[in-house]
Amino acid sequence: MSLIDFGKFLLFPPESFFKGYFLADFIFFSKFIPLLFYPLGLVSILLGIICFFEWKKRSWLQFPAAIALVIILVSGNMWVSQALMKSLEWQNLPPSVMPNAEAIVVLGGGISSATYPRPMPEVNDAGDRVLYGAKLYRDGKAPMVIVSGGRIGWLGGGSPESTDMEILLEMMGVPDSAIIEEPKSLNTYENAVNVQKILDQKGIKEVLLVTSAFHMPRARRIFEKLGMNVIPAPADFSVTEGQIKDFNLGTILIYLLPDTNYFSQTAIALKEYLGLLIYYLKGWV
Repeated sequence: MSLIDFGKFLLFPPESFFKGYFLADFIFFSKFIPLLFYPLGLVSILLGIICFFEWKKRSWLQFPAAIALVIILVSGNMWVSQALMKSLEWQNLPPSVMPNAEAIVVLGGGISSATYPRPMPEVNDAGDRVLYGAKLYRDGKAPMVIVSGGRIGWLGGGSPESTDMEILLEMMGVPDSAIIEEPKSLNTYENAVNVQKILDQKGIKEVLLVTSAFHMPRARRIFEKLGMNVIPAPADFSVTEGQIKDFNLGTILIYLLPDTNYFSQTAIALKEYLGLLIYYLKGWV
């Protein structure tokens, strides 16, 4: 059997080979095998091989290799990443009926400017913030939307996030007259300080605060520390009920392997907890 034929056999094994077992399921194989060839899977396998041979030689190199392997396996594990994200996201669950407020405040994040070749501002998952802000306005929850966020030049540049959010809000039916831009803030603390100035000028006391669910604990604490009355309106949830309903040996094998999506979620959660610590030490939360 040639190497190419062997590869085809691994990716598309005949059902008769695994007949009677869950591995006969093509769907399982199509999900499981690629994980072994993705960068994280390959690095994990190579680190495992290094640990094995260095252990046989009684070499000290096995220890840093083993630590690196554990970090990758833990950080890229679904259960670990979702537990970390849920610990942040589920602190401020939205009520069944969102109350009214005097203004909607949408914090920047997840918005890319319309630089070539993009035809318009684009959003990633965190861009759900602006979508939810538009929905709250259209639902009549507040008469104005304050969009807050600048742009760090050396992180890609482009127009301020507030400008891009205003464009998107108008595309979703929010009139220009109902939108207030705050284009200068470069972090969450500056968001709160600059928005507070706008609220004081308008005599506004209570706002619906829209940001990603994982970011809400820190954002809410900062706004409230500055004396604003905040109703959390989180968006962009990554952890929801019933995400894994079929719990069997197949799902265990798949989710034990590191995945870039869960690796990213773990990094986001750790970054947010680190941000909470730093903001606490600075007296901002």
